[in-house]
Formats: sequence, structure tokens, C-alpha cells
Amino acid sequence: MSVKKLLFLSAFSLCSIVSAQTGFTLKISGEAATPLELRLSDLSKMTRKEAVMKDKEGNPHTFTGVPVIEILEKAGVPSGKALHGKDNLSKYVVIKSSDGYQVLFSLAELDPSIQNKNVIIADTIDGKPLPEGKGPLRMIAEGEKKPARSSYQVTEIVIGSSKQ
Repeated sequence: MSVKKLLFLSAFSLCSIVSAQTGFTLKISGEAATPLELRLSDLSKMTRKEAVMKDKEGNPHTFTGVPVIEILEKAGVPSGKALHGKDNLSKYVVIKSSDGYQVLFSLAELDPSIQNKNVIIADTIDGKPLPEGKGPLRMIAEGEKKPARSSYQVTEIVIGSSKQ
């Protein structure tokens, strides 16, 4: 393959990735007062927070993103004093990824008035965008012994209730 063709294919691939990420939206649905679709540019304007998580080799990495509770508050999900009480303490949050992987959090464990858990939707690792196949967004639950809930390629946050 000629150098010209190789350069063209590289540039085309990069444009495709950038285009796909600029059209990306994070959907917030379910029992939210204001269901949302947030673009990456929307998330970049929200409060930024860091979370540190180790890789499989034990090396620490710093992720930067938006606290999940801030995204939930923007969607009208109860927090703080409004969370307390029988109706809201039975609510949960499901984080969905593009490959079908899903993780669950109780709404209470994400609320800073109840726990000091640092859970963010990250878009960078060590100051760089998440690598292809891992982003554009990743859920990071800092401090968990196993990173099973720190899922890749997050696409949707669904709020539900266990009340029947």
C-alpha cells in the first residue's frame, strides 16, 4: 500500500472516530423528572472531579469526569434531603454500556449526604481521552476492591425503583 493511501486511511479513520464521538449522547432515562441526552460538550461544561483506580498490574491511573450525582441532579433525580424517605430510598441507578454490560447502584450510595463514594462518568485517563474501545465515557467507582462496576463505553443511565 502506498504512503498516500495509508495517510488517507489514517486520516479517514481519525475523522470517523471524532465524528462518532461528537455525535455521541449519554442518555438519562427512567424515573427521572427531566430525562436527558447529554453530549460530550455538555458534560465538559459540568463540574469536573478526579478518581484514581489501579489497572490489572496495580498501576494507578487518574480519571477525570463528572460526578454521577451531578448528572442525576440535572435530570431531576432526588438528592440530599429530598432523597430521604421511604419513596426515594428504594430507587436505584443502572449504568448501561454499549456492549450490553450493566451495573447497579442504589441511589443512596451515590448521594454525598449519605455516603462519601466517589463515582464519576470519566472521559479522560491521565489527562488524555479514553482509548478507542474504552470510551468515550467510562464509569469509575473509586475505592472498590474490584473494578467490576467501573464499566467501559457507558451509553445510558437508567433510574428505577424497587417499589412495586
